[in-house]
Amino acid sequence: MPAPRPPNGPPPAGTTPPPGTTSPAGATPAGATSSTTSPSRTTSPSRTTSPSRTAPAGATPTHSNSGSPGTVGESAPRPDGTLKVTGDFAYASDLWHEDQVWGHTLRSPYAHARIVGIDVGPALCVPGVCAVLTHRDLPAATHYGLEISDQPVLAGDVVRFHGEPVAVVAADHPETARRAAARIVVDYRELTPVTDEAGALAPDAPVLHPGRTDAHAAHVPHPNVVYRQPIVRGDLSAARARAAVVVRGDYSVGMQDQAFLGPEAGLAVPADDGGVDLYVATQWLHSDRQQLAPVLGLPPEKVRMALAGVGGAFGGREDLSMQAHACLLALRTGRPVKMVYDRYESFFGHVHRHPARLHYEHGADAAGRLQYLTCRIVLDGGAYASSSPLVVTNAAALGAGPYAVDAVAIEALALYTNNPPCGAMRGFGAVQACFAYEAQMDRLAAALDLHPVELRRRNAMAEGTALPTGQRVDSPAPVAELLARVRARPLPPERPWALPGGRVDLRELPGGRSGATHGESVVRGVGYAACIKNVGFSAGFDDYSTARVRLQVVAGEPVAAVCTALAEVGQGGVTVQAQIARTELGVEQVTVEPADTRIGSAGSTSASRQSYVTGGAVQHACALVRERVLAIGRARFGAGDPAWAAAGLTLAGGAVVGADGTAVADLADVLGDEVVEVERTWRHRPTEPLDSRTGQGRAHVQYSFAAHRAVVDVDTELGLVKVVELACAQDVGKALNPLAATGQVQGAGAQGIGLAVLEEIVVGPDGTVRNPSFTDYLVPTTLDTPPLPVDLLEHPDRHAPYGLRGAGEAATLSATPAVVAAIRAATGRELTRVPVRPEHLVALDGPGPDPDLGTGAGTDRGAGTAAGAGPVPDAG
Repeated sequence: MPAPRPPNGPPPAGTTPPPGTTSPAGATPAGATSSTTSPSRTTSPSRTTSPSRTAPAGATPTHSNSGSPGTVGESAPRPDGTLKVTGDFAYASDLWHEDQVWGHTLRSPYAHARIVGIDVGPALCVPGVCAVLTHRDLPAATHYGLEISDQPVLAGDVVRFHGEPVAVVAADHPETARRAAARIVVDYRELTPVTDEAGALAPDAPVLHPGRTDAHAAHVPHPNVVYRQPIVRGDLSAARARAAVVVRGDYSVGMQDQAFLGPEAGLAVPADDGGVDLYVATQWLHSDRQQLAPVLGLPPEKVRMALAGVGGAFGGREDLSMQAHACLLALRTGRPVKMVYDRYESFFGHVHRHPARLHYEHGADAAGRLQYLTCRIVLDGGAYASSSPLVVTNAAALGAGPYAVDAVAIEALALYTNNPPCGAMRGFGAVQACFAYEAQMDRLAAALDLHPVELRRRNAMAEGTALPTGQRVDSPAPVAELLARVRARPLPPERPWALPGGRVDLRELPGGRSGATHGESVVRGVGYAACIKNVGFSAGFDDYSTARVRLQVVAGEPVAAVCTALAEVGQGGVTVQAQIARTELGVEQVTVEPADTRIGSAGSTSASRQSYVTGGAVQHACALVRERVLAIGRARFGAGDPAWAAAGLTLAGGAVVGADGTAVADLADVLGDEVVEVERTWRHRPTEPLDSRTGQGRAHVQYSFAAHRAVVDVDTELGLVKVVELACAQDVGKALNPLAATGQVQGAGAQGIGLAVLEEIVVGPDGTVRNPSFTDYLVPTTLDTPPLPVDLLEHPDRHAPYGLRGAGEAATLSATPAVVAAIRAATGRELTRVPVRPEHLVALDGPGPDPDLGTGAGTDRGAGTAAGAGPVPDAG
């Protein structure tokens, strides 16, 4: 049989001049701006990272905020905002070096196959080819990984997923590199792929990673289980006896892609000291370096990482993609190597959200108060571990949702299969669990004839509530208030498509301008959901960030400079760092320096942690700078001015001010020629791993809560869904930048809509990906995205900087189940799988279980009378 198409698409159009032309290093691409107040496509003037080479054109610039004032609590404008909207921002794919060559990856067309032989000779014969590398050419370590080093840099004797890298090519033009890679002859022998739980855990299942030596290998029930986490708490037998109503359900969640718009890209530049400088779009510079150095056979100090412009991440840039390949080619050829994935290759070049199958059982008393919960959560981790162990931990720890329940038995595990590798994505294991437990809450409400919000209110956790792990929430947990807020919002008008005179506005109907319906079979539904999401790294991980802050006088004005390794991936971290410096140091002009590995780690831009952890580091460093400035002032002026001896001196408005706000001295006069600089590392409170048998422990430092109300119109004849409105209330503790926080919540909602009704990577029974393009993998566009009203609550967490809570993820959790609940309310169907497809809504046999799950769900009341769908909430 012919091999399926290998995942190597054509090079991105228009990214390179014809062969033989060059762009000088440091040149500014067309359309760039030389503004001093915001970043542009220019070489960073402050960087000379390698002993003999300057930074490439398009390297990450300094972010100066002198023209964009704003302190903590204000909606300060983003310094990169205008450039991104106008297309003038330099992304990693815009990087350029005068003597660069292009890298390309040959990937496996099979999900599981043995490699019998590789012949690179035909590729080396192509004019313009500089190097071809396979696993035999690796100079040092052959594997890498975030926690478990189980992923080959280049496949050796076996490939374990469709799209696994087998060889890399460097050539003088991207098309040349692509054509040369296509000429490499790989002799494969197909093996039976493992694609589901039954195949992975069968007694005779092929062991995908024989000889495991990782820390989890001795504690899993089968070698194809990456990691398993049970949680057991309370007297389950007694709780079962108290339950008047029991609901059970089987649910599944499809594989979602991060679908960031900026593809994987980077530029590796070899240095005269034998090291390499890598400019790359990533989420975590220091983690990349930690994995790269052993692969390259170099000490970490010779692997210098610098952040290039990042076009979105959502977890998909935590793992390595092209980093090792570009560096290996650069060191082999002695020339800068640029690699840019096209969209097709990007689907194979990063991890995705874990698909999941979940079985839940809830028991409640006659008043609707939860008595017990049992569940089993099975996550498909794909071919390699990535961050699956921590995703499992999150799914288990947060598997009961934002509700108080004393008796639980939870099991979560991740499997090795031959499906695409899965790892971090916004929500990190809690998304899958939230879809299931919120569907269960709706079923329980229907069985008890309660409004869905009322049932949730009766069980909502509050400050002091114990989670299934035994950890108590030690800051506000306003779950009931969030639900009340979204319920109290006015509902959008019904039949918005109906115009005077019997006319119809097709844009307001499911299907839009296609004219599929004129409203005759459209039904409205309203649904609710709430959620809990952890903030920060968890389970004993040493979570910290390092910040360096400098204060000096420049041209007669006090100017602050902030340097961290925070990866700005579009979340607004650069803006927040400047806001903190303005707040703490009382200056208007703040420069945020480029992120690189010349300073200590800031950790990953993930887990909603950067404002908390790196923000905390910047705040701490600024406080120490402020103390030194005041000490300088007291030494210079204190003897002659008693105001310097007063308590409560601080910095504000470019001056030293007293507790009553009276200016004591201009900051510029106090500093004079002094340059005050402090570098410090800051940590939040420690966490601890969960017990391997009981799942008890203080795994998380903070929790974030959100609630959604979704309103949908469903064409019940065609199975088309229009989300009319998705309203959210979220507690952010303190909104450092309210506009940016609102944008985070709205973006999370849009991704939740995608998972609810559109987005899924389709993997065939042979393990091959069937839809690796934005033609076939559908994401919400502006026409699919409804109004997203947001209500930000600010109940401060006394343990966190400024009282803030991480805001980037929680809304991703509750958006999906709210939309699906609204569709259920409109159609009466169980809908136990996401994304919801048209065929789930228009089956000819009436409402019933999801065909993908078979048995669907059930309810026991008393002697076992099945409960109906119940009333449609708030639908009039």
